[in-house]
Amino acid sequence: MHDLKQRQIDILKNIIKEYIDTAEPVGSETLEKKYDLGVSPATIRNEMAEMARLGYLSKSHSSSGRIPTSKALKFYINELMKEKELSVAEEVETKEKVWDLRENEDKFLREITKNLAAKTKSLAVASTEDGDLYFSGYSHILETPEFYDIDIAKNLLNVLDDFSYIDSLWRSIENEFGVFLGDEFEQTLLKPYSFVFSKFHTRSNHLGSVGVLGPTRIRYEVVIPFVKYYGSLIDEVASW
Repeated sequence: MHDLKQRQIDILKNIIKEYIDTAEPVGSETLEKKYDLGVSPATIRNEMAEMARLGYLSKSHSSSGRIPTSKALKFYINELMKEKELSVAEEVETKEKVWDLRENEDKFLREITKNLAAKTKSLAVASTEDGDLYFSGYSHILETPEFYDIDIAKNLLNVLDDFSYIDSLWRSIENEFGVFLGDEFEQTLLKPYSFVFSKFHTRSNHLGSVGVLGPTRIRYEVVIPFVKYYGSLIDEVASW
């Protein structure tokens, strides 16, 4: 259940779209000019203030604009977003790139991670419960405005060296798939990040996860279906 009126939902959806596109805090004037919301800037400001009170928006330190919170993004993912459907051609192309490596688990997972990074233009990670850890796509985070802040980038890279943290994170997923956002992380410095994971079983019957690490404004409608598909592909290979 949520506590938003329809007009607030419409405004919030556009704030999230704008924030994902620009990485900048969003102001009422921008919303009024770019989106046909049918209300005045003053009304938009009032609704934004109310959504901030309810915990869906936070104030930016550097401008008068607002940023969607983890609560807002989770609401968007679960209630508002329409996942992009992978075409048959995309699925076939993905499978063809990794299928011949299925007999070698290490090479297979390494290639899976590389392909997921390329498809999502993100930093991809795969891990198994016996301690294997695979990464690909480091350069993608360096192209993201959030990671121009050296402390934010350095902290993420430090996390990647901590297998136990990555391992505990995906093991805490109750279902086969999970999204972790900002405020759900224990360490304060982890708050600008989003982790999207899918669980899998390997042919050697080890549990594992594959997913994407990035800023909280990654394109979830694209990233989520790819992460789910790659997880299911590993499961499919495991069943052969």
